[in-house]
Amino acid sequence: MMQSAPFSIFLATTDADASRRFYGETLGLKLVSEDDFALVFQLAGAELRISKVPAFTPQPFTVLDWQVTDIAAAQAGLASRGVEPVLFDGMDQDERGIWKVPGAPVRILWFKDPDGNVLSVSQRG
Repeated sequence: MMQSAPFSIFLATTDADASRRFYGETLGLKLVSEDDFALVFQLAGAELRISKVPAFTPQPFTVLDWQVTDIAAAQAGLASRGVEPVLFDGMDQDERGIWKVPGAPVRILWFKDPDGNVLSVSQRG
């Protein structure tokens, strides 16, 4: 029933200007609308709606992941735009912040948006 329905991803921000710059300029997403309640960016096959809120506590886990074919290139591109990796205690991340999932052909790089939402890029295979 829901398999082919369009969908939206919801995040929150307390600083719409910082989110507009980060998602639009730093990550290169297209801003398709903005109103008093939210910023809406176009994603591949979905929309990212960033709700404007007075306060919230970001979750400690990944809320949005982009699957890429070349994680090293994605990391270099993010780093060139000033995005720093999130390093987790106990995770064997390399010098770039990329973690290889033990026993699986998956690599992940985590980073945060200006509000502390944990985002990632991952490469499978």
